Amino acid sequence: MSTTTTCQELGLRRAAVLGAGTMGAGIAQVLSQAGVTTRLFDINQPAIDAGLARITQMLEKGVARGKLSVQQQSDCLAKLSGELILEEAVADCQLVIEAAPEKVSIKVDLFERIAAVVDVDCVIASNTSSLSISDLANACSAPERFIGLHFFNPPPLIKLLEIVQGELTSEQVVAKCRELGSAWGKQAIVVKDSPGFASSRLGLAIGLEAMRMVDEGVASPEDIDAAMKLGYGFPMGPLELTDLIGLDVRLDIAKYLATTLDSERFAVPSGLAKRVAEGHLGKKSGQGYYTWD
Repeated sequence: MSTTTTCQELGLRRAAVLGAGTMGAGIAQVLSQAGVTTRLFDINQPAIDAGLARITQMLEKGVARGKLSVQQQSDCLAKLSGELILEEAVADCQLVIEAAPEKVSIKVDLFERIAAVVDVDCVIASNTSSLSISDLANACSAPERFIGLHFFNPPPLIKLLEIVQGELTSEQVVAKCRELGSAWGKQAIVVKDSPGFASSRLGLAIGLEAMRMVDEGVASPEDIDAAMKLGYGFPMGPLELTDLIGLDVRLDIAKYLATTLDSERFAVPSGLAKRVAEGHLGKKSGQGYYTWD
């Protein structure tokens, strides 16, 4: 059975992804490659154009490496479109995935507007890496259809999908998202709504300790990362990963977990705060714990 047929059998024909940044564009690619007509929403055309260009570039790399055929690339792009009007982006969709910045006010506004437009059986999901799914669900009518679908960067390549079940998320929606994850080529894990979930909580704890080791002069970022890659089998070191995710993003998550979980375990390392204050945000700014071209 093909992936496209599986999505159709699950009732997923049209979806919207809100936010055309790195994660949003990657999620949109995952859906469109699975045969789902996908609308990529953002607040301005340059952002949409950049997101669609990023998808095109990823697909071209896949073709060049023999991972995709030219026909698969063409089929994927044919399923994608950009949309500047939120209400039109989500109309007639069976799934909406929010991938906006990690700001509660932005996300709540989106969910309130979405819930007023979509059908009551449309699944509404957030790609948040740490914010409470149960709290975000309060912005929706029928919160039982609200769920966390946490993809990992880059979404087309990383097989993990973290499904976060809020206090009111129905078991039927969880089961459906498990099946959809399989249709998208993902290995899904299900976690209860808890600050940082499983992946962000564990990943950040390791990352913060690596940052403290840099602050204390224990070792260089390169050697700390080498230790975790060669000694523990990490595909990417915690500091390199921090640069990829964005130091500002990790700072926000650390502050959130320090407030909601434990102020000592998730205290912000001084070096992280200093780098963010200086505008050194990682790969996207050209400088973080590493210097990037």
